[in-house]
Amino acid sequence: MLKLRNIWSTVANGNGHLTPAVRSISTTANCKDSDSWFSKLLVRKIEPTKESHSRMLSDKEIIYALHTHNVRPDSMSNYLNNYKTTVALINDKKANLSCNLVASWTVQVGDMDQCLHLWKYTGGFEKIDQAKEDLWNDAEYLSLMNERSKFLRSRHLQYLLAFSYWPQIASRSGKNIYEMRSYRLTPGTMIEWGNNWARAINFRKHNNEAFAGFFSQIGRLYNVHHIWCYKSLQDRKETREAAWRSPGWDECVAYTVPLIRDMHCRVLAPTEFSPTQ
Repeated sequence: MLKLRNIWSTVANGNGHLTPAVRSISTTANCKDSDSWFSKLLVRKIEPTKESHSRMLSDKEIIYALHTHNVRPDSMSNYLNNYKTTVALINDKKANLSCNLVASWTVQVGDMDQCLHLWKYTGGFEKIDQAKEDLWNDAEYLSLMNERSKFLRSRHLQYLLAFSYWPQIASRSGKNIYEMRSYRLTPGTMIEWGNNWARAINFRKHNNEAFAGFFSQIGRLYNVHHIWCYKSLQDRKETREAAWRSPGWDECVAYTVPLIRDMHCRVLAPTEFSPTQ
């Protein structure tokens, strides 16, 4: 049996000397067979840094707002009409607000009677502050907000940054579904997640399935969202099975599993007014 022990690794410091790094891990296994699978569970070590996670992993001048709205089951149609009107109003003011809608979805599998709206702000949190100030002084916008509240059960807002190693977000056309896989990570592991997924994403770029990858800045922290685009559930099944047949994909997954506290997925359908379809 393997007992609780410290796993030592070394990283080079700025002077070229080796400094020990410690991570505690416990498991049970036959020692004879442990090395074949146990090594895959060890998260790859990276050098300590004084840089913030956001600065290392993303462009801080582009911020995304993910609005999650839980809609009353009898009010979905009225809600969508209201939000469509709200989007048109904001688009008329786009030059002043420095924001644009990237996607709007309804949840088809997962948290039912739920809608997600992804907005992009260019210019950092300063532009978010300006947009909020302008909209909260707009009578038509406030009227739409007041009407929308009658159709909602609850709502949540997250500010996100896009992982720099993901492909640039590009709108899709035609008939598609999207899968949002959301992960809650152990605090302190975001850099390790990025270090491993910078390799893993290369296995999933080939057929245009990778839509967006984000990590949270405000809202639920140490929260990651990966969004994938497929033609159908069958296409999703075949694409994911193909990834597992690629040498190296299983290793990337094995390194990230220990970082996850919990995860869930939702299958999404674009609304008629969503810029990406």
